[in-house]
Amino acid sequence: MSEQDPMVDEFDTVASWTVAAVRELGADHALPAACRGSGSPAALDWLADAIGIGPGTHLLDSGAGVGGPAAYVAGERGARPVLAEPMAGACWAAQQLFDSTVTVADGARLPFADATFDAAWSLGVLCTVEDKAAHLAELGRAVRPGGGVGLLVYERTVDSLPDQPEGNHFPDRAELEAAVAAAGLRVVETVPLTDLPSTPEDWQHAADAVDDAVERQHRDDPRWASAQEQQDTIGDLIARELVVGVLVHCRAAEVAA
Repeated sequence: MSEQDPMVDEFDTVASWTVAAVRELGADHALPAACRGSGSPAALDWLADAIGIGPGTHLLDSGAGVGGPAAYVAGERGARPVLAEPMAGACWAAQQLFDSTVTVADGARLPFADATFDAAWSLGVLCTVEDKAAHLAELGRAVRPGGGVGLLVYERTVDSLPDQPEGNHFPDRAELEAAVAAAGLRVVETVPLTDLPSTPEDWQHAADAVDDAVERQHRDDPRWASAQEQQDTIGDLIARELVVGVLVHCRAAEVAA
């Protein structure tokens, strides 16, 4: 096992390795690899429609990882995303892969003025933070009054998980609803990921090819083993439906606080 935080191994170190793998395999592998774990095209399209992402939309992506979802809506819809991500390696990867506008920032303390953005989203992030209300409140503060806030949340369906991946804090539905309300957001609609079309085969194959390339190069590195253990544990929880992915469409308060 790595002496580092497994979250750093998973989201920071592996990010830089992903850039090298994409350069080896080709630029067409960048988007599928960078969207893994943070939304299929169908999920991203659902959220984009829900929160009104279109040409010129100034979008905040908080906890943006290596920037795949933001790059997707920039390319498909003409959005103008700004990425905030606490892991410096992931920020570097987003710049390398997509030339993203990105800042290293904690989602609970965003360096943006009130009402800076037309809309915001945060994908697969809430399960990695303890103070969910603070993270959500920052999203609501950063968007214009009444602006859309989209979430991809992995929520717990049981009282206690048999395996708890380090650094993850999966909410159940009641905890999620309480955090959203405490942040001053209003839930408009939710949909389980399982209700949407699955990831297209070509996307899946491209993402798998990047994973395989990273494994070939780094399988003997304890940081790869640490990150892989995290991913395997979460994947098992999802396969057993102890954790489920849910898309949430929220709205910020109509009048800024």
